[in-house]
Amino acid sequence: MDQIITTPPPFFDPAELREELSSYWKESADNPAQMRPRVVRRLKELKATAQAEAEALLMRTGDGRTCAAALALFQDELIKLIYDFSTKHLYRARNPTAAEHMALVATGGYGRGLMAPKSDVDLLFLLPYKQTAWGESIVESVLYFLWDLGYKVGHATRTVDQTLKAAQSDMTIRTALLDARLIHGEDALFQEMWTRFINGVVGGTKREFIAAKLAEREERLKRAGQSRYRVEPNIKEGKGGLRDLNVLHWLAVYLNPARNGQKAENAIFTHSEVATFNHCEGFLWTVRCHLHFLTGKAEERLSFDVQPDMAQRLRYHERRGLLAVERFMKHYFLIAKDVGDLTRTVCSSLELRQLKSVPTLSDFVGALPWSPQAKIAATTDFRLDNKRLNVKQPDVFRKDPLNLIRFFIEAERENLLMHPEALRLIRASLKLIDDDFRRNREANRLFLDLLTSREAPETSLRYMNESGVLGRFIPEFGRCVAMMQFNMYHHFTVDEHTLQAIGILSRIEKGEFGKELPLSTEIINDIQNRNALYVALLMHDVAKAVEGDHSIVGAELARSVALRLGLSAAEAETAAWLVKYHLFMSQTAQSRDISDPQTIRNFADFVQSPERLKLLLLLTVADIRAVGPGVWNGWKGQLLRQLYYDTEPLLAGGHTRVPRQARIAAAKARLREVLRDWPAADVDRFIERHEPDYWVRTDLERQILHASLIRRYETEAAPLVYDVRCCDIVRPIPELTFVTGDHPRLLLQSAGACAASGASIASAQIGTTRDGLALDTLLFQRKFVDDHEEISQCQKIGRSITDVVSGARALDEAKVRSLRLKPKVDAFTVPPDIVIDNTASQETTVIEVHALDRPGLLYDLARCFDDLSLDIASAHIATFGEKAVDVFYVTGPGKQKVTDEATKSRIRGQILDLLEE
Repeated sequence: MDQIITTPPPFFDPAELREELSSYWKESADNPAQMRPRVVRRLKELKATAQAEAEALLMRTGDGRTCAAALALFQDELIKLIYDFSTKHLYRARNPTAAEHMALVATGGYGRGLMAPKSDVDLLFLLPYKQTAWGESIVESVLYFLWDLGYKVGHATRTVDQTLKAAQSDMTIRTALLDARLIHGEDALFQEMWTRFINGVVGGTKREFIAAKLAEREERLKRAGQSRYRVEPNIKEGKGGLRDLNVLHWLAVYLNPARNGQKAENAIFTHSEVATFNHCEGFLWTVRCHLHFLTGKAEERLSFDVQPDMAQRLRYHERRGLLAVERFMKHYFLIAKDVGDLTRTVCSSLELRQLKSVPTLSDFVGALPWSPQAKIAATTDFRLDNKRLNVKQPDVFRKDPLNLIRFFIEAERENLLMHPEALRLIRASLKLIDDDFRRNREANRLFLDLLTSREAPETSLRYMNESGVLGRFIPEFGRCVAMMQFNMYHHFTVDEHTLQAIGILSRIEKGEFGKELPLSTEIINDIQNRNALYVALLMHDVAKAVEGDHSIVGAELARSVALRLGLSAAEAETAAWLVKYHLFMSQTAQSRDISDPQTIRNFADFVQSPERLKLLLLLTVADIRAVGPGVWNGWKGQLLRQLYYDTEPLLAGGHTRVPRQARIAAAKARLREVLRDWPAADVDRFIERHEPDYWVRTDLERQILHASLIRRYETEAAPLVYDVRCCDIVRPIPELTFVTGDHPRLLLQSAGACAASGASIASAQIGTTRDGLALDTLLFQRKFVDDHEEISQCQKIGRSITDVVSGARALDEAKVRSLRLKPKVDAFTVPPDIVIDNTASQETTVIEVHALDRPGLLYDLARCFDDLSLDIASAHIATFGEKAVDVFYVTGPGKQKVTDEATKSRIRGQILDLLEE
């Protein structure tokens, strides 16, 4: 490939350095052992200066590609310097034979002439014949110098024949050689290798290479994550990152290997696509170079803790309600989207070029009158090209702009891939979607049909989004395209989260989640406002792109869009209500005591109708599940089901499909059946221990666990028994359940033991039986990939809680304090907020605390309540990324509510003090 820069880098004078190193040799002729450390020290100084000047160049120009090219050229000159020093002074061949020559060849990304500040150095030592003692010494000398300088070197020493043989059998080596570039040594040797490589390896294997690279890309994305909109992206290996551009580059070189000074990408891209490729590559290289300099290592992941600093280095500023870091990340995701567009278009084009042009039987069948091909040709402005949907004429969208929506509907209806030429034409036609188009009644009807399709609306909408049609047609949605929120809770950009939520709702409707989501699967076919639900889900987060409360502002946007799409006034009002209150059900289920009748009455008064209850549940489930991996779990599902079942009778006038008493009786009967081998008296005693709400909020598996733990507690006469597991139906979450005698300081002790163990509590379910046994479950943030390691960690925590609760060991306060001083993610700020509410419960005062999550937070709060002489009746612990929302139902002296204003002020003040420590 073409070299990026052909002049030496400005970091040092090669001739001057050669003289300096030669002087070291002369001065150390009598003591060579002193010479090498001196050379290494000088080269380390040179490397440090080059790195500093490269960073200064990056900060001055803002051009990462120039920085990477300059670093690659510095590396070239450094390797030449080391090689010449080795051959001239260390292992000089006075009369070199034909075998005592070599070519130093850069391969991979370094061969292309681009090198990130902390990149590996990929080298090929190319030999004419077999290895000689001289050649072995030179290779070792070069490598040892580079290693001493701190470089990680990927290297190989091969003859031309060995190189070609390796390239034929190993696709990775073949790919690396596509960017092979002579650094130093025998040019004739390198040219021989290159010519034989192109003619003997590349020639005639284009189809094989393309298939291998596309398969390799799919495998890589499985490891890195399929979505390019993950909010902590890997800029090198992730979808839409530099590796995707590398794949396109390699395909271009393979199809056009001639070194004629032209970029190989010109062979497969249009002029505008070449410009897009260069723009994307420039941006990603700029981000990568900054990231390496910022972290001081070969870091490729844009993690939350570096994103704000990256935004600052790249000179982004807060604007229009978006933080500087959010504007930077939105730019990143727009670039990733452009990379995705290029990848999809080019890979599809290349794939099509590999198809046989000879007609097959299926081609003849496709021409029959009843075939999809004939049907599409007869009824639309589209046609099939190699089983992909294409347009009949290049002016198909200009003549009828509605085809910009019909195209996606047709692709979904017939389950067809889209032709790259058609997608290129769609992107070039986006200006046809203007205000008149958006007001067109037929356009809105078509879009609503697609949004509410019973086939695959997520796929169609994603294609519309990637091509730009969705954001143009629904500008309210367009503002949140590629937008991220700077928090740890949401794993995807706003638009990606929304599309995934629509896909989840569609899959619920198809019955694909019958086991995981039994209630949602049951009620979705009973709803009367299906269109309103899908519109609400599309619009529920769009207002995050504008200033103000996104739920309130989003409700108005949803109402407007719903009416434009053709929904009735009542349906539009329902969609707006769902958007305005789309967080309310999850907040109630996770942060309130839903066994308290007052909580249920308040929730029922708010929802007002059975239809709204169903719609809100479905929207809530789809929304939470689409937040990201591990956010949804069976516990949350059980809480939502309990809230639904307890609210439904109040809204249905006492008439419900499954009355509460019937559900309780059925739960007890199921448990008796499972425990039929137990003595009936033991089962009866366990059942009598629990309040009625236990049977509707606790699933059968957990009931069995609780029964076994209580049985162990009684028979073993232990101070505490516990169980640990990673067994959630959706994603294994480490959890610890324990049974012990209840007492006021139990939460303080257990939370302190967890904090001292370095565990971060994600959720907690604190319960007490009628006869005074504490039955508590703690869910922890995962620390390990392997479940066995998680369980081992939980076992240690269980032993620590046992020791502290039993009094066998005092709580290590110093260790808890040291952990408390280390916030989990100091890149975030969560302003502390304390709400003290006496209306949410008839018997207790509800204290709700919002704060930055950190180890020891629950312990601190429990200690604070203990100091204030507050008795915790129940606690509801939840984390949303970096934000903790902990809700406590408490009573003061005499088991009374806290109503005195002075006391409430003192409680608020002490909690704020500990949060601000």
